[in-house]
Amino acid sequence: MPITRNEAKRKMQSGGMALGFQVYHLRSIATPLLAAASGHDFLFIDMEHGAFSVQEASQICIAALPTGIAPLVRVCAGALDEGTRLLDNGAMGIVVPHVDTAAQAKRIADAFRYPPAGTRSWGGPPALFGYQVADVAQAQREINDEILTTVMIESPEAVRNADAIAAVPGIDVLLFGSFDLTTELGIPGQMGHQKLIDAYKVVGDACREHGKILGMGGINDNADAARYVGMGCRYVLTGSDHSYVIAGASDKAKFMRALTNN
Repeated sequence: MPITRNEAKRKMQSGGMALGFQVYHLRSIATPLLAAASGHDFLFIDMEHGAFSVQEASQICIAALPTGIAPLVRVCAGALDEGTRLLDNGAMGIVVPHVDTAAQAKRIADAFRYPPAGTRSWGGPPALFGYQVADVAQAQREINDEILTTVMIESPEAVRNADAIAAVPGIDVLLFGSFDLTTELGIPGQMGHQKLIDAYKVVGDACREHGKILGMGGINDNADAARYVGMGCRYVLTGSDHSYVIAGASDKAKFMRALTNN
């Protein structure tokens, strides 16, 4: 059976922008269809802050494969074993938060790629091949090409080490965790502050130097989003399931209540 291709990764590698939204609470297998219907390219299934088990996350990942929506999962820092289990069961990429050094990035890149590029264990034919593989060596090479490995830049130390992190083979995306970074910079939530703009420039330069993708997370204001996309962000988180429900439901409720002024 042919491998399922990661179209979001290919779009970004060719210079295009891929849009994803964070999934905290939606557990339905309809979630990837909703992502496709709303013009997104990937799901950001959040096991760091969301209420997901590996089982629940893997079901959404498997459901996404026929839709063209790439299922990406954020695990907790250090939970590389959960990442490899998810890759075996439908995930097309893993996001690891709080990566501050090149040594941490190398450990992550190695964990998620098969030898000789890394140390990932073969657990039998994975979901990307429909659990059917004829040539294991070829399958491992193809899977290595499709997996999107993302490390999150969330501290001043990570920004200082951005060039070394971006130089690590097997790391595809350096994604800003803008809220945590602004907190550590002493400017919590100030997404237009010069300190954050400077950090995006440093990491963006490192990504361009080493052919990596710059990612934007936690940016909700349109003017701020336009700024950072203009600085080269191509992996873009647009919002989350609960923020979209609240925004849409609030607008409709406000309109309906205004009809009778109560």
